[in-house]
Amino acid sequence: MIPYERQQKILRLLKDRDILKIEELQKVFPNISDSTLRRDLKELEKSRKVDYLSGGAIKRVSTMGEIPITKRHSLNSEKKEILSEIAAKYIDDGDVIYLDSGSSCTSLFKRIMTKKITIYTTNTEIFSMEGELAAEIIILGGQFNILTSSISGALTEDNLRNIYFTKSFIGVNGIDEKYGVTTPTFVEATKKRLVKEHSDTVYLLSDSTKFHNLSNVKAFELKDVTVISDKYDERLSKIIPLVFPNS
Repeated sequence: MIPYERQQKILRLLKDRDILKIEELQKVFPNISDSTLRRDLKELEKSRKVDYLSGGAIKRVSTMGEIPITKRHSLNSEKKEILSEIAAKYIDDGDVIYLDSGSSCTSLFKRIMTKKITIYTTNTEIFSMEGELAAEIIILGGQFNILTSSISGALTEDNLRNIYFTKSFIGVNGIDEKYGVTTPTFVEATKKRLVKEHSDTVYLLSDSTKFHNLSNVKAFELKDVTVISDKYDERLSKIIPLVFPNS
């Protein structure tokens, strides 16, 4: 069996489980030396397909691409409602906040549009909102992405360099204790990074399906942020505050 075939078989073994121990692999490939197996794993890690864990085990890293906003609204909708309900409690009258693009942030907007706050946003979904509005809303200029209903790019970044927020609420595509916060494009990653740098307090809106997943581009490390999610995660809670129902 050539290395490629072994590596693909390892990925298939990881498909329906979270963690695979090295000694289990040695039983699957009894005629392959320990050093050869470890070379296979290093190759898979270089290509960001697996991640080494302490204690001699590996887990698969899932790479998440961009999903159209029209489909994202129907994905994990109940979890997003939980996130937005929790996040709304952290917003007080007088706050100046940044509200990110994405379906979780759109759900949050519906809950806070009657608060006496200032909202800076790159989320064009708010144009379709109906109902009473007390918040002052400022749309940041830039290049419009119809797939994600998001504004980003050089003009957006120039604007963000001159604005500071008391609180920001940022959507994520992937969140991992090793790889940090990731998103599909460089422009979105840069935008999120600038927002984080210009915010007193940063909240990440991440339903649990995003945990330990990886998208294409790193936005920033998991540091000085609070994650709002629908459930507890032991590994993430060791390095950052994690807010979830009944916590």
